[in-house]
Amino acid sequence: MPSASALIDEQIKELGDWRGKMLAKVRAIVHKADPEIVEECFNSSLEGNVRRAIDIHQGDKVNVAALTALIRAAVALNLEGKNKSKPRRATSK
Repeated sequence: MPSASALIDEQIKELGDWRGKMLAKVRAIVHKADPEIVEECFNSSLEGNVRRAIDIHQGDKVNVAALTALIRAAVALNLEGKNKSKPRRATSK
């Protein structure tokens, strides 16, 4: 099975219009904001609270500084959540 990065590469290539160019641009911004980011392909719906979306329409300009700050803040929040220890449950004797 191909890696998530390879699948995303293929999806960008298949789009072939402004959406592919925009996706490639946003992807590059994400990788520049956090070079250690791991790409994954989620097969879930928005109802699962697994992902969030930012709508970008044809002709929109991307505020690179703001998007970079948003990505870095999200990464920091995710790392903070992973580093917090979970509270122990009370045990009954």
